[in-house]
Amino acid sequence: MILDKNMESERLMQYESFRKVIRTNNNPNNKRWLKAAILVLLLSLFLPWTQTIKSRGEISSTDPQERPQEVNTIIPGRILKWYVRDGAMVKAGDTLLQLAEVKDDYLDPQLAERTAEQLKSKNDATEYYKGKANATNDQLAALQQGLVLKTEQLKNKLKQYSLQVRSDSMAMLAANSQLKISELQLKRQKELYDAGLKSLTEYEQRQQYYQDALAKKISSENKYYSSRNELFNIQLELSAVRQDYAEKLSKTSGEKFAALSQAATGEAEVSKLQNQLHNYRTRNGFHYIIAPQSGQIIQTLKAGIGEIVKDGETLLSIVPRQFEHAIEMFVTPNDLPLLSQGQSVRIQFDGFPAIVFSGWPSASYGVFSGEIVAIDNKISASGKFRVWVKPIKGEKPWPAQLKFGTGCQSIALLKNVPVWYELWRQLNGFPPDFYKPETSENAGLKKKS
Repeated sequence: MILDKNMESERLMQYESFRKVIRTNNNPNNKRWLKAAILVLLLSLFLPWTQTIKSRGEISSTDPQERPQEVNTIIPGRILKWYVRDGAMVKAGDTLLQLAEVKDDYLDPQLAERTAEQLKSKNDATEYYKGKANATNDQLAALQQGLVLKTEQLKNKLKQYSLQVRSDSMAMLAANSQLKISELQLKRQKELYDAGLKSLTEYEQRQQYYQDALAKKISSENKYYSSRNELFNIQLELSAVRQDYAEKLSKTSGEKFAALSQAATGEAEVSKLQNQLHNYRTRNGFHYIIAPQSGQIIQTLKAGIGEIVKDGETLLSIVPRQFEHAIEMFVTPNDLPLLSQGQSVRIQFDGFPAIVFSGWPSASYGVFSGEIVAIDNKISASGKFRVWVKPIKGEKPWPAQLKFGTGCQSIALLKNVPVWYELWRQLNGFPPDFYKPETSENAGLKKKS
């Protein structure tokens, strides 16, 4: 049996590949190397290993004003002239292109000037109505003063004729008394004349006295009734004057309020025309599309001259020339509880060669440092949470050649654990250990304790 094995071995030894694989001599160094390798492997299991979370991201900026911006047209129009081309560098305020009006309401090149003329005319008309209202105020004052003077005049005349009526009334009463006395005297004189005691001359004389008294009575009555009628006429005239002036005052007040109404309507139309004029002048400024910020022109979406664009339509995009770099990376909801603000992150940018050791970040080459500055509280449409990372001041600066949208591989550093623990965690599918970075306040408390 042993002889057969030796013969078989001698037969196989004639093959060169068998001779290279099988060594017939026993070397004691092989055992030493095997033991040393096993020992190194066991010791390496106790080396520190940094747990990490890997995620893809891209270069962006936390400031919305520093991100790529779409330039839109506010008004519809027709492209007259382009002042830029793709790839051109522009400054804020530079003219990008010129538009012409396409709506028939704004085709008049002197629309703003004509509206300004209408505004001036309406202003003049409004001032005229205001002047008319002021003039009616003067008329009202004059009418009120005239009413006072006229009524005072009539009141004085009324008082005068009231006294005249009283005087005439007393004179009439005196004439009536005188007539009665003359009548009695005439009667006695007639009796004496009939008795022959008085002469005919004396009797005729007494008749003459009676006729004078009667005439005086009639004259006083006429005068009394005439003065009383005049008093009534004055009272009627006073009422008529008051009524007349009331009508004049009402008419003038109506003209005043009509003028004020016209002035108010004119002011409303003036305000409307001012608004239109401002809109027209502002709209004229929209004929030229101005660069909102400095940067590079990309993606001009409209081509040629004469192309029609709608209001709000995107014309081109501008990428800022200078911006504050930040990384926009997305992590799964499972990894989100392991992240917090101030946590360190290692970054490998696309296009920049690097050698990365995930568990030993200090041994990596070509990677850059960053820290988490913000974590969104709302999940994105992709089912992940957005995390913002910025460079750490005082450490290796990020490359100046980074552009918007440059991809990167972000490695968020977690807790330091032994290698054997990390292997055990990976084999069992456990998540990384929850780790909260130590703040300066916590560090100070530990030193005091």
